[in-house]
Amino acid sequence: MNHEKISWVSFFRTVLTIALPIALQNFLSTTASMVDTIMIGSQGELSVAAVGICSQISSLFFSCYFGFASGGLLFFSQYWGARNEKGINRVFGLALACMLAVSVLFGGAAVANPEFILGIYTDKADIIAIGAPYIRIVGFAYPLQVIAMIISFLMRSTERVKPPLISSVLALITNFILNWILIYGRFGTPKMGAAGAAVGTLVSGVVNVLVLLMFLMKDQKTVELRLKEMFSWQDGFLKEYMGKCLPIICNELFYGIGQMLINIVIGHQSASAIAAMAAFRVLEGFVFAFFAGLADASSVVVGKEVGSGHLMSGYQYMKKFSVLCPAITFCICLIGLLLNRPLLSLFGLGAEAMFFGKYMILIYLAAGTIRTCNYIMNCCYRAGGEAVFGTLLEIICLFTVSVPATWAAGMIWHLPFLAVFSFLYTDELIRLAFELWYTVSGKWIKPVTEMGQAALPEFRSALAARKKRL
Repeated sequence: MNHEKISWVSFFRTVLTIALPIALQNFLSTTASMVDTIMIGSQGELSVAAVGICSQISSLFFSCYFGFASGGLLFFSQYWGARNEKGINRVFGLALACMLAVSVLFGGAAVANPEFILGIYTDKADIIAIGAPYIRIVGFAYPLQVIAMIISFLMRSTERVKPPLISSVLALITNFILNWILIYGRFGTPKMGAAGAAVGTLVSGVVNVLVLLMFLMKDQKTVELRLKEMFSWQDGFLKEYMGKCLPIICNELFYGIGQMLINIVIGHQSASAIAAMAAFRVLEGFVFAFFAGLADASSVVVGKEVGSGHLMSGYQYMKKFSVLCPAITFCICLIGLLLNRPLLSLFGLGAEAMFFGKYMILIYLAAGTIRTCNYIMNCCYRAGGEAVFGTLLEIICLFTVSVPATWAAGMIWHLPFLAVFSFLYTDELIRLAFELWYTVSGKWIKPVTEMGQAALPEFRSALAARKKRL
């Protein structure tokens, strides 16, 4: 079973049937704050900068809970390959409980004292004044965000890709319509500006969760969720889950802290630079959200193969995904560079911010391609059962290279903004060299299911024989 060869035709068929819908759903589900930033552009650079700073807070929140979701995806996909329904139930309940705890912590802080949180990121009082009402309202949406994510991950892992896509489309439409009404004061409503965008985000979160729950309750044949099994974490299961998830959780948490430090540097640049960064983050987010979806899809595909004992198939899928995604990223970034003026003009930026934005996209043409390659490989490591190598590599490179270089450039040397920006991705090239070696080695395949573990000796022998032939 370890000698299966995955052709490119078979691979692209999998991409079209499983990966593309997941990528589109992820793209749509992560665009709420991006839509807010674009639609708030008519209110001026300060409003764009304020919503951009608030999005950075939401990014830190995401980093703090995503480790639990990503760990859940690892177990979901491998348990699905082994058809272990009880295991899926227990992972869903444990991941949901942990993620809700994080959402209550962040949501409570955002609602209770938004000015203090914003003050960590920027010293601009006018930006804080605009951003505080926005982040206070968005704080109520944080629990909804984690519920939607864990349900979506469960459905993706069990190859039900359409319901999350439908719910994301409906949520995005709701967000857009409410933004249009509340930001600009249509149909006699008060002109709420940034706060109106936040209300749109909150209501769209409610719609997303309700639609997902409707699909989940309707389909009980694929996987039946049982409340008793969801919270039965005895027999060493909690230890097993945390053993696999803790490195991922630490990875996401420390990555979020590193990005927070970088965002603090950006928040102390000029207002034009902050606005340009907010616009760039939206464009970067559109690109990265799509490919984060592809990465999630690769996790589902690789995890299913590894969990069912088809280890060589999982290995080959991983290598093909790590070639496809960076190639598409480069093409999209190149198109973005060619269309930089019409894209950046959506945000109401001034001349200086437009200048910054153009060259930020140029820098990202190379940096984003490398970053996507690293991201997809790390996701596949996790799906294969290895969560330590990618975690240590990312955190060490981030805190020894990227964070100190960016901090020194912006806060000590006070270099021009584009020079500061160029240091943001300095760790990616170093990571790429190590991850390419580790990917080829196959050492990242460490199944958690009995079927996968039984196939491991044969896989290692086949891989060793292949290396000898090369």
